[in-house]
Amino acid sequence: MIRVLIDTNVLLDLLLAREPFATDARAIWIACEEGRCIGFVAAISVTTIWYIGRKQIGLSAARQHIAHILTTLRVAPVDASVLNVAQASSIVDFEDAVQASSAAALGIEMIVTRNGGDFAGTSLKVLTPAQFLHYLT
Repeated sequence: MIRVLIDTNVLLDLLLAREPFATDARAIWIACEEGRCIGFVAAISVTTIWYIGRKQIGLSAARQHIAHILTTLRVAPVDASVLNVAQASSIVDFEDAVQASSAAALGIEMIVTRNGGDFAGTSLKVLTPAQFLHYLT
């Protein structure tokens, strides 16, 4: 079974219905719900999604979306070990480094993101949402 970490931006595309990106984000979400892949979200992404969602769609809708994330996706934990690996990483953005390190710690092989360049330096396969959907077929 394909295990994939879904980057924060893809989940925000879904939550905020950011077209044209929301279409692929929805398709990935459905693939996770249908069990065609196992989707993960880094623990730090959940707080970011909550913060942005609350400001843009309101408290109630943000709570519902977080609840749906937590029932559909698995959470990739972030602990001191993950943070230390991220700190030593060549990935420039610390949040991206934490996501990649969290995924690697669980043996996840790929990240789906719209910002592949942000993960330069990771050993993980980095795919756009469209590439990942093609990979699933």
